[in-house]
Parts: sequence; C-alpha cells; structure tokens
Amino acid sequence: MKVAILAEGQFAPATAKTAIGVLRYAPFQVVAVVDSTRAGRDAAECVGVGKDVPVVASVEDALARGATVLLIGTAAAGGRIPDGYRSGLAVALERGVEVWNGLHERVLADPALAAAAERGRAKVRELREPPADLPIGGHRVRREGARVVLTVGSDAAVGKMTASLEIVAALRRAGERAEFVATGQTGIAIAGGGIAVDAVVADFIAGAAELMVCDAAERADWVVVEGQGSLTHPGFSGVTLGLLHGSAPDVMVLCHEAMRHSVKGYDDRQPLRTLREYVAMYEDAAAWRRPPGYPPARVVAVALNTASVSEKLAYAAIQNAAAETGLPAADPVREGARGADRIANALREEVPA
Repeated sequence: MKVAILAEGQFAPATAKTAIGVLRYAPFQVVAVVDSTRAGRDAAECVGVGKDVPVVASVEDALARGATVLLIGTAAAGGRIPDGYRSGLAVALERGVEVWNGLHERVLADPALAAAAERGRAKVRELREPPADLPIGGHRVRREGARVVLTVGSDAAVGKMTASLEIVAALRRAGERAEFVATGQTGIAIAGGGIAVDAVVADFIAGAAELMVCDAAERADWVVVEGQGSLTHPGFSGVTLGLLHGSAPDVMVLCHEAMRHSVKGYDDRQPLRTLREYVAMYEDAAAWRRPPGYPPARVVAVALNTASVSEKLAYAAIQNAAAETGLPAADPVREGARGADRIANALREEVPA
C-alpha cells in the first residue's frame, strides 16, 4: 500500500494534524503530500516530519508516484470536506484509487464524488464511521490483570495521540505487551482500526470505549487509550467524559501544550486551569466510575508538547510541570525514548504486574 496525503493549501503544523501524525507513525509508505502552495519542498521542511516525502502540486502528480490510497490529511471546523479538495478526490476515485476520509462529512454524500467512485469502482474508507451495533457502557469486564492507561488533556489538540503511541513504544521497549486503542480518525489511520468516539451517538460513547478496551485486553497486559478533548472544553467535554468512563483507566497521563493559556477556539474567554487543577479534576471524574474496593485511578505523569517553543523554554516547561504537579514530566517527542521511558516507568511503578 502506498499512500498520498491530500492537504491542499493547509500543509502546516496548525492545520495538518492528521497528515503529521501519519507521517510520523504510520507503518505504511507515504509517497507524497498534495499541496500546490508548497509544491517542490520536502514534507519535513513544512511540518518537521516526513523527511524525503515530496510535496507535489496535484493529485495527478501523487498518483504518478504510485499512490494507491489518497488520505485527507487535514481537519476543518465542522468537519466538512473543503471545496478545493473535491476535484482532486474525484480524480482519484475515477482512477480507482481508494480514498480515506477522517472528516465528518461522508465522501459519497456528494453526488459528484459518488458518481466518480462508481465510474472508477473505487472504495471509500470512512475513518469516522462507527459500528452500527455499539452497546451501552458499564456491562463488560476486561480481563483481570490487564492495566489500562488513558491520556487526558488540558485541551483539545495537545498531543494525546502522540503521547499514547510513544507510551506504547516505551512499554514495548521494556518488554511489556502493550496495545494502542485508537479513538480518533488519525489514530485509526495509523493503527488500522478503532472507533472515532466523536462520531458515536452520545449514549454509546462509553460502550464503544469499553468494547475496544476489553478486546485489546485479551491481547495485551497494557492497554493505552488515545484520549479526546478535555473536560473543560465547552464543545468536546461530553466525548471526553464518555471516553473516561468507558475506558475505566487504572492510570492516566495528563497531556498539555506548553505556552497554551486558553481553550482552543475560545481565546481569553475560556482560560485553561492549572495543571494541578486538571490532575484533581480527572482523578475525581474517574472515581465516579471506579468500582468499590478498587484503588483510585491516578494521574501519574505529565506529557508535554513543546514543539512550538525553543529548547531552553521547553526544558523549563518540563521542569515547571514536574514541580507544580509533583509528577514525572516529559516531552516524549523532543526528548525521544528518554522522555517516553520516564512516563512508562511511572506507569509501571503505579500499577505493577
């Protein structure tokens, strides 16, 4: 499988979250990124990852490089397919190229794209399409001995998926059997499966999380669940709470972007709380779901995203987070294995086998 990423006009750190995650972690080959405004450059020049992956001007250029899948690599507010993407998607579909879509709007809901897919006999994989028969949460018990980690956030888009994948890698380096549970479209594209919980009817969010966790616990001793949103985000808190209660974590890792001071999309109208407040908030909310007699689910480490600041400021932010919370803190991307191992060690010490 060879994948091209469609990011026309938006291949930048602030707007190409899906593209960046796939470039950094996907197990398949990415042959090109489509963005005519940045064509001729290397992906890593634009977003910091994807060395030697060319940015090309058109979908036709990407197909000429052997792409068999076209992935929409950006996400717009409201989840609609940008109008500027539709002609490129039509070209791919007419040529029989499979399209992966992580947006809320379905590709085949557009009559022109549906007709193109029919002409090319092309498949569309809707990454946000949930299963039709999800249960209500609270009825399944996972395998005894499996330990569940949930990444939780001070806000949306602070690096919860990244932290989760780095924690899984760190646990595996330590000889542990660990599984990643994808709960968003980018994680699903990388992992090859999962359920996008923000597309699930509210009554079944906890059930979807419980289903995925229990299934993963049959294969692993550590189940690391990708968090979504934040309890203090006015738009996404419902998804966050459903995921928290459905996954029923034993331990949590708090994720935060250094230098972010207000909720994404709300500016100063909605300031973020302190890290210490977030620790208390998530531990309290997790306790509502914890069965009697079980030890409380604790936040045991802080994963920082310091991509937007200098190295000096980054290490100061890591030290400040540790001092404020009294917990180990690390940036598992900037610090690499050393940082991720610090977080994994905190998890293993909190809930040993």
